[in-house]
Amino acid sequence: MIAFVTGPVAALAPTTAVLEVGGVGMAVQCTPNTLSTLRIGQEAKLATSLVVREDSLTLYGFVDDDERQVFELLQTASGVGPRLAQAMLAVHSPDALRLAISTADEKALTAVPGIGKKGAQKLLLELKDRLGAPLGTGAHLAAQRTASGPAPWSEQLHSALVGLGYAPRDAEDAVIAVTPQAEASAEPNVGALLKAALQTLNRAR
Repeated sequence: MIAFVTGPVAALAPTTAVLEVGGVGMAVQCTPNTLSTLRIGQEAKLATSLVVREDSLTLYGFVDDDERQVFELLQTASGVGPRLAQAMLAVHSPDALRLAISTADEKALTAVPGIGKKGAQKLLLELKDRLGAPLGTGAHLAAQRTASGPAPWSEQLHSALVGLGYAPRDAEDAVIAVTPQAEASAEPNVGALLKAALQTLNRAR
């Protein structure tokens, strides 16, 4: 089990970071939120979870141990593999997921690509006693949801694009371009918006 990796960031891609560890480039699958905290050339430490398959070894990276723990707990539910667990963490923070499960918030779960109404109901039933209560207070989480200022998705998307090497102005233009897509959803999927923004930037080149 590889619990964490530490080293300079050698490369960043839309879903992957490469950290140089002891002269070896370790490819780590990350959410846009995690990628937005990384900068090429800077030292980074990611909590990791190694997923072993017959034909592959895939390392998933997280900003902290709590996020990794939630990633692994999500996979104890039937039908939830590492990709879906990562998609859930791309849309919601660990505490937001705890809150959604503890309050039976079906709508929050269906905001995740790949989870329908029946799937959300099943997850609420299976994960009810596994994730535990939110670490923050409910009032604090509610305040985060309704806080004024830029929408959380736009800040995350802008940071992710800058982290991938785009100029802040170009990143801002890409965020503006995908805003209609984001506003069409109650809880925008940052991962999907990142893909759309990258397509916009590639067309502009």
